[in-house]
Amino acid sequence: MKTNIKDFNILLVDDIEDNLYSLELLIKENFELNIFKSLSAEDAMNVIIENKIDLILCDVQMPDIDGFEFAQYLKEIENTKDIPIVFITGIYNKDEYKSKGYDLGAVDYITKPINDELFYSKLNVYIDIYNQKKQKDEKLEKTESLLVHNSKMASMGEIIGLISHQLKQPLNTLSLYCADVKLSHEYGEINDEYIKEHSENTKNQITYMNETIDSFLDFFNPNKIKSNYYISEAINKALELLKSKIHINDIKLNIDIDETIEILGTEMEFTQVVVNIVNNSIDAFIEKYPNNEDVNKIINISVKKESDIILITLEDNAGGISNNIEEILDPYYTTKENGTGVGLYMVNLIVKNYMHGDLKISNSNIGLKFEIFLS
Repeated sequence: MKTNIKDFNILLVDDIEDNLYSLELLIKENFELNIFKSLSAEDAMNVIIENKIDLILCDVQMPDIDGFEFAQYLKEIENTKDIPIVFITGIYNKDEYKSKGYDLGAVDYITKPINDELFYSKLNVYIDIYNQKKQKDEKLEKTESLLVHNSKMASMGEIIGLISHQLKQPLNTLSLYCADVKLSHEYGEINDEYIKEHSENTKNQITYMNETIDSFLDFFNPNKIKSNYYISEAINKALELLKSKIHINDIKLNIDIDETIEILGTEMEFTQVVVNIVNNSIDAFIEKYPNNEDVNKIINISVKKESDIILITLEDNAGGISNNIEEILDPYYTTKENGTGVGLYMVNLIVKNYMHGDLKISNSNIGLKFEIFLS
């Protein structure tokens, strides 16, 4: 019964056509393989370029380029250096020639006249090795495919987590607006001015959510469109989105911004940075003063340019954090009871990866301080 390996490609190289024919018949008696034949090393190279060759049976004594030179050439090329070569010869069968062949990477020597049974036995060994390698490669390919799939799913989960975190803030604010409408109606405070302000604030939150979704669709795009924008305008947009939460918690803002400073980038991404940092400070005040005690709650924001460095500082007086200050930038690390741990992680991601800046976090003498350095 013939051994059938339809995807096993064997190349026979000999300058004598009768030798090729005899060797082909010998193989076909016991194997069903894909057989390629070449009368010279040069022609063999063309076959190898056009086909995936799994084993080469090569005569040593050939004109122009002999078997040794051919093997040397194959071993110097990355795509061909691992193809196993078996030399078939009736002349170069002395130990010194065999040693030279093995040094060039030959896996075996078969001497003429060929012993049929020995030849079949050796060819079976090479086919077994091929099958084992094929199984390992298929297993490795499946493993790599699984890893890629899991990586994609992890990235997708991470992005969904970031989007979810960014949308919670405007959704919470909209919830506050809804509660405010009910209370204002009960106390008869709804008038034209109230309706106008409520409408504008609601639209701002919805616009921010739309822009957030659009921003994440483009978040990991290296070819995203960048433009010049004023840092002051981006900060003002962030504070406008948080206006209701800042007001309800009686927080005072100290703003010191050079309004002439422009940077090249994506304004929405920087707005998200400010929203996350300021919101983190607000949450720190809420955690420290759960009953909204009448204390002096302050957030300082400054933007200055010295030489070619732009320094953006955001600082609160909520007392800072006692330990693990560097860990607050890690994904899913949080000190809050209901925190997700993705807000400040995204801040770090945007500043370092997309704004090509540096972020420093420290405890100042009053609270937690964020310093963003851009050049």
